[in-house]
Amino acid sequence: MSKIDLDTKVKFIHGFSHKTRIQILDSIKDNEKTVSQIVDEIEGNQSSVSQHLACLRGCGLIVSRQEGKFVYYQLRNEKVRQLLAMFDDVLIDIHMDIGTCKNHII
Repeated sequence: MSKIDLDTKVKFIHGFSHKTRIQILDSIKDNEKTVSQIVDEIEGNQSSVSQHLACLRGCGLIVSRQEGKFVYYQLRNEKVRQLLAMFDDVLIDIHMDIGTCKNHII
């Protein structure tokens, strides 16, 4: 297996570094959805959601497919779904520590 360079890791992790992107990932973790469905579910706006979807695609976390006039978004693969579940598992253990972190403000 080849070693992944640090810049690539940072770009990948960047996909998880915004509240809207996490909301989008949670929204599509079980079913593919259109932009309109995602916007409705997370109560966002179309422009912002579209920008974050582009970021998530650029980070390699999601893929899209076109069907007629609709574009459907879904997680790239099962490994991304497992990673999201792993985040939740780890957060259950450390959520109190995160609450006391003064270095990061949401």
